[in-house]
Amino acid sequence: MKFFVTGTDTDIGKTIFSAMLVCGLEADYWKPVQSGLETPTDRETVEQLSQLPADHFHPEIYRLNAPLSPHRSAELDGYVIDPERLSIPTTKRPLVIEGAGGLMVPLNREFLLIDLLKKWQIPVILCARTRLGTINHSLLSVMALRERGIPIHGIAFIGDDMPDTIRTIADFSGVKILGRLPYLATLTKQTLQKAFADHFNPTDFLA
Repeated sequence: MKFFVTGTDTDIGKTIFSAMLVCGLEADYWKPVQSGLETPTDRETVEQLSQLPADHFHPEIYRLNAPLSPHRSAELDGYVIDPERLSIPTTKRPLVIEGAGGLMVPLNREFLLIDLLKKWQIPVILCARTRLGTINHSLLSVMALRERGIPIHGIAFIGDDMPDTIRTIADFSGVKILGRLPYLATLTKQTLQKAFADHFNPTDFLA
């Protein structure tokens, strides 16, 4: 099983969600495009938190210096991202693929991240905040995915419990709610595993 983890916006918390999923499923992890090489990078964060062997982690195809939209960061590094180079790794384990930013982030001046998802047809897990504004952002993201025929595995919320917000998004979107990752005071493999067990149904990610 493969999943593409994206967010309704940048800095949603999808890297921590990805780390939780990797821990819970003992999955592989791949971030095709990394914008910003500050330490730790997203892959390094997931490696540190999951404590899984190195062969669970696949190298980025593009490692871009500036923490900007991939298209601009690549330009500043002197080249253009070629989507044809973004080939999904082969593995016998579940694979968690983490995107950069949201669905409409440009990979180059002619190709958006959502165009790549349309090509791949991998089930998408949409990470959404629970705070104000998330209803609009979540429903727009679901609409964009559906208009392009991209499969949606479900929505994972990140943040404080907001039952009415979550219910409203579920009712209007008709998308499965996978669970909610609360803010964790301490980020470790153990706290992520507990969050997965307490707030998600593992069978939702194994079918």
